[in-house]
Amino acid sequence: MTAKGIKVLITGVSGRMGATLVRVVHQSEGVRVVGGTEREGAPDLGQDVGEVARIGALGVKVQGDLAGAIAQARPDVVIDFTSAESSLVHARICQEAGVRLVCGSTGFSPDQREALATLARGVPMVFAPNMSVGVNVVMKLAGQLAAVLGPGYDVDILEAHHRKKKDAPSGTALGLAEEVAKATGRGPAQFRKSREGLIGERPADEIGLQTLRGGDVVGEHTVYFFGEGERVELTHRATSRDQFASGAVRAARWVVEQPPGLYDMQDVLGLRERG
Repeated sequence: MTAKGIKVLITGVSGRMGATLVRVVHQSEGVRVVGGTEREGAPDLGQDVGEVARIGALGVKVQGDLAGAIAQARPDVVIDFTSAESSLVHARICQEAGVRLVCGSTGFSPDQREALATLARGVPMVFAPNMSVGVNVVMKLAGQLAAVLGPGYDVDILEAHHRKKKDAPSGTALGLAEEVAKATGRGPAQFRKSREGLIGERPADEIGLQTLRGGDVVGEHTVYFFGEGERVELTHRATSRDQFASGAVRAARWVVEQPPGLYDMQDVLGLRERG
């Protein structure tokens, strides 16, 4: 870190989220953009990162090689919102270079998450499928509600995203389900991602996950607690991608002070209960 703030390198700067990250980091105090990458062969390679993000020149060129970009820019933190496959490659490069990582990609398999945790033994990393401060507070509340309401309430989670989102259900929906499961002594075996073809009553311990895709929906999640004679709903609606980027900036400021390990936004926000 320097007197000018935390140095940040952003991957996938040509994408919607990447461009948003460039803009929000540039506009935030205490952090600055020192590098940006795109995939090999991308049309924006060699262009100014700020021009690609449509905020004006920043004097930083888009590069196609993350390892080379890290060696040149010497960032404190890499922020990555690309894909599970690309992020795992980027995490390995960050670990080898000793650079902290903030990863907001979704669609990780259990094996990929385990691989990320292994890499994080060498360098601090924050991984969260949703960097929004608000939605992470909702995750915490979902577990608390489930614990207080008890087993007499059926739980379903409905999520909606734009038509281009690749994974379903969303990582956030799965995170909400995991919080409810932990609070009620259940696990992934009780997750029901579709009820097509089912006959008979709903199992009492089931946690349902339902998916909607269409238009340009940034992200909406509702946890339904269905009881006898009443229904409790806990909802978060994202209206822009800025809150994801703002959360990533908050995570970047936090992770530079941490020892090696894999963290999430519950850690960043101080919501994690320690035994």
